Amino acid sequence: MYREILNIGNSSQLVPLIAFYGLAGGDGDRDAGPARQPGCPDSPGEYVTTHTPVMPREVLSILMPERGGLFVDATVGMGGHAKMILEASPETRLLGIDRDAESLDVARRRLAPYGDRVTLVHDDYRNLRDILSRRPGNESGEWRGSIAGLVADLGISSYQLAAAGRGFSFQRDEPLDMRMDRSTGRTAADIIADENEQELIRIFRAYGEETHARRIARAIVTRRARTPIETTGDLARVVESVVQRRGSRIHPATRVFQALRIAVNSELAGLEQFVLDSVEALQARGRLLLLSFHSLEDRLIKASLRKLSHRCSCPRSLPRCACGSPDLVTLPVRKLRPSASEVAANPRSRSATLRAAERL
Repeated sequence: MYREILNIGNSSQLVPLIAFYGLAGGDGDRDAGPARQPGCPDSPGEYVTTHTPVMPREVLSILMPERGGLFVDATVGMGGHAKMILEASPETRLLGIDRDAESLDVARRRLAPYGDRVTLVHDDYRNLRDILSRRPGNESGEWRGSIAGLVADLGISSYQLAAAGRGFSFQRDEPLDMRMDRSTGRTAADIIADENEQELIRIFRAYGEETHARRIARAIVTRRARTPIETTGDLARVVESVVQRRGSRIHPATRVFQALRIAVNSELAGLEQFVLDSVEALQARGRLLLLSFHSLEDRLIKASLRKLSHRCSCPRSLPRCACGSPDLVTLPVRKLRPSASEVAANPRSRSATLRAAERL
């Protein structure tokens, strides 16, 4: 396990820095299916040529990367938003972060034409303070007030859904993995095998808002006593055995798969602190954009921004807030959803919610 920083201007250099792993999402939808999207490879070695980032017009109009400066894509994924940011101005630089080494390799190739304006980091976006402190060229180590803007497109990417062997989708029978960083951590199969019935109920209710959590957990415990549940197909069939479709197009296992993915990758842990760190990292008038794909994340983001959106009572003569009430952000856009035309052209954007903030 290591963190690597890759500067595109010297793309053959992978520099190990620190021994911890990270969590990131990407440009993508939050459903457990479908298993394939156009332009997504089965092999990480296959270069992706087709990728449509979510809400691109809104991201550009709010983030305003044409101003120039250093921008962070905290979940760079396949590089869709990052490419638009870099194209906005030759004075714009980009720091891209992603936990998924395979997605990061796609971004590296996509963003190669922008040379040393791009630095890619294999890390957890929640380690933003440390990443900014240690970024190339930052000799002072200061991270506060260092960036012009940040975008984070949270969640799983269509690339991860489509790539064989990742275990995110029940549309293809494969090992029940679900780790965004396959170099570390427990798999979904480990959780299914190891956790007791009450913990499985908690996971399905808390992270999937699954109304049939108790019935599903009991079925899992009964089945695993006979034979292990090791593949996506195994788990989907167990869920289907106790929960019927009832005419819905949504597969009965969808919420269970979401809940397990969130649990495996600790997707909600540290999100509030990440929002605070992101705001502190912004320069004056810097912009923060957060894209979420389910209500659990959106509620945390909304609450975090609300805590930060009030006035500091300290005298202006003080160099830094001392009252513990950070006078940092206002909300120019409270909440945006993709347009009907975007959803029609890019169905995976349908569940996206964008919230934005500006540092005062």
